[in-house]
Amino acid sequence: MQSPQNWRKSSYSGDRSNCVEVADVPSGAALRDSQNPDLGHLRFALTEWTAFLGSAETDLR
Repeated sequence: MQSPQNWRKSSYSGDRSNCVEVADVPSGAALRDSQNPDLGHLRFALTEWTAFLGSAETDLR
């Protein structure tokens, strides 16, 4: 499985390197550890990623 090229992390991370990076993929999203990007990534279907984001947004309120 080829790694996506468009990785990004939250602007709230600042200069810290202990972050999760996310990339859009055709079927949803991919996540990886910014400190260990060579260890691979996890892919989530669009339905799973949307559910996660909705839950995270609800928890912040």
